[in-house]
This record gives sequence, C-alpha cells and structure tokens, in this order.
Amino acid sequence: MRGVYDRGPGAQAFIHLSTRDQVVESAALHFAGAADVLLLTVDAGALGPALRWEASRGGARFPHLYGDLPLDAVIAADPLPLGADGRHVFPQSVAGPVGA
Repeated sequence: MRGVYDRGPGAQAFIHLSTRDQVVESAALHFAGAADVLLLTVDAGALGPALRWEASRGGARFPHLYGDLPLDAVIAADPLPLGADGRHVFPQSVAGPVGA
C-alpha cells in the first residue's frame, strides 16, 4: 500500500494503538457494540520515532503514534464482527493464548 491514514483536521495529537495483549480490552472499552470495527495489524518497527510508549489505563504502557499512519506499515486488516454475546469476535491470532 502507499499513502497514509490522514487523521484530518481537529484530530488528537496521536493515534491510540494497542498491543496484542491489550486490544481485546481496548475494543470492549472504546468500541462496545460497534458493528463496523476493523482491526489493523501494524508493523511497529515501520513507524520509527513517531511511535511512543506512554502510560495510560492503570499505568499500563500503550503505543501512541504521533503522526499519520503510513499504509505500508499495515500488515493485516480484519473485520471484527459482533458475536451473539455482543462482543467482538477476534481472529485466532489475537484471541488465542499469548505465543500461539
């Protein structure tokens, strides 16, 4: 892919990202019930110094991207459908045990 995801005018200073271990909880907190959510898997190494790790919920360190997201850094895009329980259904690569 070429180009960037442009946050547009009035956007926050950074794009909130989550690690594999954080993304399920982040989706539940910020996108509960949303049926049109797309999970992007991003190559953190491709983001350079614009990626910063900062304290957030309960002191956990979250990745924040200060700048536009280069589309070349996106390595997968998966829809997150809602399950019968109203929670997002994640791909096995995310929902499985760490190290799976």
